[in-house]
Amino acid sequence: MAGERWATFDCYGTLIDWNGGIRRELARIFGEERADEQLERYHDVEPALEADGSRSYREVMTEAMRELGAGDDEAEGLASSLPSWEPFAEVRSALEEARGRGWKLAILSNTDRDFIEASMQRIGVPFELAIVASEIGSYKPAHRHWERFFEQTAAARERHVHVAQSHFHDVTPANELGLRTIWINRRREQRDPPPTRELPDLARLPATLDELVP
Repeated sequence: MAGERWATFDCYGTLIDWNGGIRRELARIFGEERADEQLERYHDVEPALEADGSRSYREVMTEAMRELGAGDDEAEGLASSLPSWEPFAEVRSALEEARGRGWKLAILSNTDRDFIEASMQRIGVPFELAIVASEIGSYKPAHRHWERFFEQTAAARERHVHVAQSHFHDVTPANELGLRTIWINRRREQRDPPPTRELPDLARLPATLDELVP
């Protein structure tokens, strides 16, 4: 509907502590002293495995672990741990407040349906829909998530805001599509192009959404 206000979100890194979840598993397998180094390598390996859109996210994670040197008996451990990953502390209250202000919420995620369902349960706030990579054969930064979102909702682009931590996967492609963006810059990075707004976490998200779409 034309009058509705929509906020779409990336999930992992934005709502769920993605780095924390991955690092714990890397420390378990490779040792605490190698965990940070392996986490940086994981950031490089994962996008390459997602590029053609043919793998499920479970397969991406498992193959990434193999490339980092995990044995066959450990390679599936990362994917198995994902449903236990926790949301950031401020997420639930921020999303509840946004909903209370009339915002409709959706997730656009580079993941699988079972993973996103488990994570939405952890978050504990209703979403109108979730679009996942394994069901559309495409991973962000490709544009298909947003295209599918607008197809399914008929949302008005001028009353929509995309919220995400990953500049590469989310902010850049959303900018390419001419969409308003809020970059949740938890890692204090310096990146171009600039988002519409930048926040360190979701604490001020509801007010910022209302500033962008009154």
